[in-house]
Amino acid sequence: MPDVFNCTVLSVEQISNTTYDMRVLAPEICGESRPGMFVHVKCGELLLRRPISICDADGDCLRLVIDRRGDGTKWLTERKKFDVIDILGPLGRGFDLSGGRLLAVGGGIGAPPMLYAAKRAKSADCVLGFRSAENVILLKDFGGVCGEVGIATDDGSLGYKGYVSGLVKLRLEKGSFDRVLACGPTAMLKSVWEVCREYGAPLQVSLEERMGCGVGACLVCACKTASRTGEERYSHVCKDGPVFDAGEVVWQ
Repeated sequence: MPDVFNCTVLSVEQISNTTYDMRVLAPEICGESRPGMFVHVKCGELLLRRPISICDADGDCLRLVIDRRGDGTKWLTERKKFDVIDILGPLGRGFDLSGGRLLAVGGGIGAPPMLYAAKRAKSADCVLGFRSAENVILLKDFGGVCGEVGIATDDGSLGYKGYVSGLVKLRLEKGSFDRVLACGPTAMLKSVWEVCREYGAPLQVSLEERMGCGVGACLVCACKTASRTGEERYSHVCKDGPVFDAGEVVWQ
């Protein structure tokens, strides 16, 4: 069973209209963290914790990038320096970073965990997708750890106009990667899987699901997966994932 830690907030910075960059002192969590894992954060008096992907774990500093959506994340982004927050983690199964050249693909709030993966990889390029230029986050950070950074926006206000899967297709046409890693909305992951399957590129996906307990005790985050023989079953995103081989996922 993962441990719960009281972690001191070091800083909170707003980096877009709805997105906040939080740093907390969490040496125990950082020591066990791997790219693709997440934490479960208690948000005030609310019953359910909120799952937050790990953006980075550098020394004793845990970095969380939070999309402010409801009461829980609103409470969390309003914390101040030296406040203490209750964090369960690290949780889940992370990415396999073996191999030489990786392509990290992030869509929206799925971009932050890809920064951690790119930072720890031997060599990585990245492709990031956002609704528009005003929603772009972490561009400078990715530029510091990736060989090439591609940006796709739905409205064409920055970079490639269109969905991120279109930019992934262009990258795979130019050259091969040992593995593609992706995190984002389910529709985006499905379209990236279709492109990767066309080009024979191995793909791992980090699924985004609502979570109750974070440790596999409830059924809130159940998703349908299939074995190599085709037998379907339900897996827990929090415990069996959030990272899966794309070929395991039964895409609805």
